[in-house]
Amino acid sequence: MPLFVAGLSHRNAPVELREQLAVDEDKLRELLRDAAASGAVREVLVLSTCNRVEVYAVADVPGEARGALFRRLCRHRGIETAPVEALLYTHADAEAVRHAFRVASSLDSMMIGEPQILGQVKDAFALAQSCETVGPALHTLFTQAFAVAKRVRSETEIARHAVSVSFAAVELAKKIFEGLDGKAVLLVGAGKMSELAARHLVEHGAFPIYVTNRTGARAQEMARALAGTAVPFDELATALAAVDIVITSTGAPEPVIKREAVQRIIHARRGRPLFFIDIAVPRDVEDSVDTLDDVYCYDIDDLKQVVDANIRERGREAHRAEAIVDREVAKFLARLGDVEVIPTIVSLRERLEGIRSGEVKRTLARLPAATPETREAIEAMSTAIVNKILHAPITKLRESSRAGSSRSWLELVHELFGLGRK
Repeated sequence: MPLFVAGLSHRNAPVELREQLAVDEDKLRELLRDAAASGAVREVLVLSTCNRVEVYAVADVPGEARGALFRRLCRHRGIETAPVEALLYTHADAEAVRHAFRVASSLDSMMIGEPQILGQVKDAFALAQSCETVGPALHTLFTQAFAVAKRVRSETEIARHAVSVSFAAVELAKKIFEGLDGKAVLLVGAGKMSELAARHLVEHGAFPIYVTNRTGARAQEMARALAGTAVPFDELATALAAVDIVITSTGAPEPVIKREAVQRIIHARRGRPLFFIDIAVPRDVEDSVDTLDDVYCYDIDDLKQVVDANIRERGREAHRAEAIVDREVAKFLARLGDVEVIPTIVSLRERLEGIRSGEVKRTLARLPAATPETREAIEAMSTAIVNKILHAPITKLRESSRAGSSRSWLELVHELFGLGRK
């Protein structure tokens, strides 16, 4: 199977170039159909995300097909081809299979273990299918890639540990509260990171959401985006008494939440924990607030330590995931090799069986007095001879295919035994 993948990603290309190459769905359909109509490829799929643009294809002349595909892509995007071609990586055959499995399993992602890439690969596959540019090779490859990705997710903890500050905040909140369902959240300030943390908390069941900001219009805007409620900034102390989780990100030069203000509301909370996630630099929550009973404060450095520890943990899990991919690549290539040589094996067996049966008929025609036992013995002997002749070439075909070098042996067997000739 002359399979290859070529492209560029966050590993070797700047974001500016990746942005220039990114293709929307309508243009992608046009590109796939043009590539198929050109005859340069038998099958083709394009994966276009913010971090990678890759072409997976089956072609008789992979090098020429790669050049033609990326020239066409560059024309679609109106950019020069030379800078793109200078950065392209190419993987063929077994390495292309490995790359596809690693991409789908998020082992080649900027953030190992992130879940979005599998959905993006599935979308690219569905789009190529709808354009009828997926054939048996790419169908087999990506069907297996999805299965490998699922196995990596279920058999390792590569996606379990939070590797962003906002997700780390959710992890810490879940440790403090036995569950986040119904936990009220207050955003102090309207920064993007605090908004993202709030969205993650909501996804895990936290509600309602309150937003306060020195600029009331900004508080109203973010409250609408989060389906929450805006609170006047001078009512901050009252809001603190009513919520469970406080995310601060004001950009103020000094703390806006003081120990004295928090201490005043502690008694009314009757032991309910109060969790501060201080994402601001300088910090919004006074240091001494953390010494109060049932109050937990984490700043950006605390969250960064959680993220760093989780990244290391994901790295350890990635080693386990890579071992799974290695085993799956070997099994896939073995199955694929068998599939590739089966038509030749069938043709070879049919050719020799045709010779055998013809010769048996001629021999038996000259032996009209042969008993049924004799006829059966001749059939059995001739069949055994054919099987012994077939054993060596079939074994060699399978071995060479699994080693990735079947093409020359296929050609040799076809030539020696005249397969495909009338």
